Amino acid sequence: MRPDYKNWVPKGMLYGFGGGAIAAAVLMAVFAVALPAGALKTALMGIAGAAAAVLLVAAVWLLHLHNAFSYEGKRKLSKTIVEGVAAYVTIPEGGRCLDVGCGSGALTIACARRSPGAAVLGVDRWGKEYASYSRGLCERNARAEGVSNVAFRQGDALRLDFPDESFDAVVSNYVYHNIAGADKQGCLRETLRVLKKGGVFALHDIMTPARYGDMQAFVEELKAAGYEKVELIDTADGMFLEKKEALWLDLAGSALLTGIK
Repeated sequence: MRPDYKNWVPKGMLYGFGGGAIAAAVLMAVFAVALPAGALKTALMGIAGAAAAVLLVAAVWLLHLHNAFSYEGKRKLSKTIVEGVAAYVTIPEGGRCLDVGCGSGALTIACARRSPGAAVLGVDRWGKEYASYSRGLCERNARAEGVSNVAFRQGDALRLDFPDESFDAVVSNYVYHNIAGADKQGCLRETLRVLKKGGVFALHDIMTPARYGDMQAFVEELKAAGYEKVELIDTADGMFLEKKEALWLDLAGSALLTGIK
């Protein structure tokens, strides 16, 4: 039995954009043959041609994303990032770790494997946006990896159903930027709320100013609140991705917020 961590760019999305490009191209050809010469024909062919071009470019870009993040491909970017984030987390013997937005369970399992004497919990809403992800999938992946110190449950990153200071470590990977309209720094505060004093955190996301605001100011805010150590690390400048790759994959601004409470 092999784990199946899926791909955040599903094949259905690739087929949708690729099929749309083909359909638009076919429609353009139909207009070329069926309509008499004139302004209407020119306009309709132009619209169909532009749609075909846009959809084709999107399909090619998504294919590159899919291949880069695939656990089966050469780049294995998802595996690199997950293991890189997990490396920043030390969980004490008998301690507890929370993975917010666990998806297919990859980061949860990676943290559990590194700390076999700890208990690691993954939570996710498993919404329709990523229908192939589920609690059952996470549990199957844990069994496939031979990792037993994990558990999974449904949860909301905006309102974590845990008391303050419940966990010795908290982690998250590429989650909050997907939550439309949410205050991203507020999401981080909610995650850090459940972290014990002295606990460690590693939160990775696309932390651009447009999404997150001034993250350097946020770092200083945490330090002023008494956090022992806070570091904002650019992961799109050779750490997890090269600059050119980050730009091509639309992941420029990826950063890891890590430290000790």
